[in-house]
Amino acid sequence: MDTSPTRNHAPSWRSTRQRAAVLRALRDHADFVSATDLHATLSADGAAVGLTTVYRTLRALERTGHVDVVRERTGERLYRPRPADGHRHYLVCRRCGHSRPVDAESVERWAEALAVSTGYIEVEHTLELTGVCRPCQSDTPHSPE
Repeated sequence: MDTSPTRNHAPSWRSTRQRAAVLRALRDHADFVSATDLHATLSADGAAVGLTTVYRTLRALERTGHVDVVRERTGERLYRPRPADGHRHYLVCRRCGHSRPVDAESVERWAEALAVSTGYIEVEHTLELTGVCRPCQSDTPHSPE
């Protein structure tokens, strides 16, 4: 199994057994996941990975651009592996946490134009979209998309 952050990127990544376990668990989640939930999953699976290691690994993945991050209402950060073709924006259900990628090309063009017009480099941005998904509106289970 590939334990590098992604196949198409080459960050400085010192692979350890614990980091590989965190990365596998992160990839196994269908939606965004918190560090504490990821740690609970690892513990339930018998992996000896401390919560501090989970946080450090997620921060390293974020710094190197290998995860997308959103915040819950409480401010807690949630993580999801970033697709090989770059970061995405997501619409996240405030009730159940289900997420779906959304087309935000106009946001990307605006951020690029802003960087050019101001002379800034390495401009980053965050766009958080939340709502209530259809199943939560009727309290029915999610169907696979």
